[in-house]
Amino acid sequence: MTFTEDDMGVGALGDPGIEPVIAMRGVRADLGSRPVLRGIDLTVAHGEVVALLGANGSGKSTAIRTLIGQVPVSAGEIALFGTERRRFRDWARVGYVPQRTTAAGGVPATVTEIVSSGRLSRARFGVLRKADHAAVRRALELVGMADRAKDSVNALSGGQHQRVLIARALAAEPELLIMDEPMAGVDLASQEVLAQTLREQVAAGTTVLLVLHELGPLEPLIDRAVVLRDGCVLHDGPPPRAVGQHALPGHDHVHPHEHTPVRTGLLS
Repeated sequence: MTFTEDDMGVGALGDPGIEPVIAMRGVRADLGSRPVLRGIDLTVAHGEVVALLGANGSGKSTAIRTLIGQVPVSAGEIALFGTERRRFRDWARVGYVPQRTTAAGGVPATVTEIVSSGRLSRARFGVLRKADHAAVRRALELVGMADRAKDSVNALSGGQHQRVLIARALAAEPELLIMDEPMAGVDLASQEVLAQTLREQVAAGTTVLLVLHELGPLEPLIDRAVVLRDGCVLHDGPPPRAVGQHALPGHDHVHPHEHTPVRTGLLS
């Protein structure tokens, strides 16, 4: 299938003459026998920062995993940088940060070794050269982990693990950064570091797609929010604002709640 501009659409910040970075049209996906995505349409333009929001089980993470090919598509089409996903090979242009896990997966490794693995997509014949090592150092500096470069990842806190995972994605100097719940279970200090890191990437022109439970410190960076419910797009537009008790100090949830008034446009 060939994508046209009418098929794919152009994001609010996009140039009509440039293909969207991400285009999902009518995407359906199943996990086992259970339908999880029920016809997702999503377009992300160059330079946009888009947040995927929704309750647990709404399909947010499945949408991300379908986009990068971890979950098969049962219907619909996906394109990255104007190329059908199944034909897309230039994965060095894409940085992916999965939901928080231990950075080494139980394998003894240093912070530098983990971050260096993210540079392999750009390395010639799998050998890191001077420019590659410099990119790894820059990524560590961006997330405030340069002083822990030689440490074992097993000695890190949860927030530091998340910084290493983000540095691994940034080491490839991606044009598109996809992050699945980057703030989940992360301490406030690490949240602030990660928000600053993302600000710098956005300022440099990186396109970002984030799965979030709460916007939190990332709220000022979000251009558009796509709210999912039961595998369908419920809202695509400005990020929803907290209302009522959820706007009170100490409650920073900004995702839609079940009792959000209909006037917000977030409920069908």
